[in-house]
Amino acid sequence: MLCPFRRLASLVSVLIVAAALAHAQASGPDACRAAHPATSGQGGKDVIWVPTPDEVVHAMLNMAKVTPQDFVVDFGARAEGIEYNPEMVKLATCLAEAGGVSGKAKIVQGDIFKEDFGKATVVTMYLLPELNLCVRHRILALPPGTRVASHQFSMGEWEADEKADVSYRSVYLWIVPARVDGVWEFRGGSGAPFTVDLTQTFDKVAGEVVDGSARRPLTAATLRGADLRFSFEDAEGATRTFAGVVSGKEIAGVVSGGPGGEIPVRGTLHGELRPAPWAEMPARCSRYYEREAGAGSR
Repeated sequence: MLCPFRRLASLVSVLIVAAALAHAQASGPDACRAAHPATSGQGGKDVIWVPTPDEVVHAMLNMAKVTPQDFVVDFGARAEGIEYNPEMVKLATCLAEAGGVSGKAKIVQGDIFKEDFGKATVVTMYLLPELNLCVRHRILALPPGTRVASHQFSMGEWEADEKADVSYRSVYLWIVPARVDGVWEFRGGSGAPFTVDLTQTFDKVAGEVVDGSARRPLTAATLRGADLRFSFEDAEGATRTFAGVVSGKEIAGVVSGGPGGEIPVRGTLHGELRPAPWAEMPARCSRYYEREAGAGSR
């Protein structure tokens, strides 16, 4: 969301301009609002413009665990926002200048269905349920670990990692998961190699350890961003636990629970990842990407 975190028409804030505007002189923001008036509930391209309370903004930032490496001004970071309405871009730009953060805050006049936000480390949204679903596939294509905070609306079948209620409003957080749906062959140290067949839907994972014709189910399998963990029984019936990090077609980590203590292992993808229909764009969303700029305004 953009300064001061109001719901801008068809807004996906590619990272956040935080409450640093509060440091501006009182006359600065007032002059901006006088020059570029905006009314709560005014029409936009796909959604109306409605204010987001400051306490909700802070909850979103805290839930996303923003660091100085992210694009959030309050934390010494940079921010970029996408807004369709050119007048709202002028207002946001003016407020950023009045708050003294124009060097770190960039507001782009554009369409969220056309603009590239692939470099985001944090994405904030205040859209509508249908629009959330129609940008979901693009969010899922972002690097694993990218944090996504949404004011009020969820992402359908993609369950939030965290949810909070602030001032009678809902705030959701998701962590973009790595892709792991496939067969992985693990080797390393003095431990015997083992093969794991993983299945995935969003960040929910399950699978089996494959040992010849024997298959033993994984237990306590979790995937949070690129961090993968699971437990399994080895051929002798002992419980082993794996913890590692996914990086493309490799998974590096350690297996613990055996007589050798923690054993470093590395998993390599055998073949290709399976198709991920859960990460594809719903067919009904194509109209947002095919229409001409300005068409379909409400």
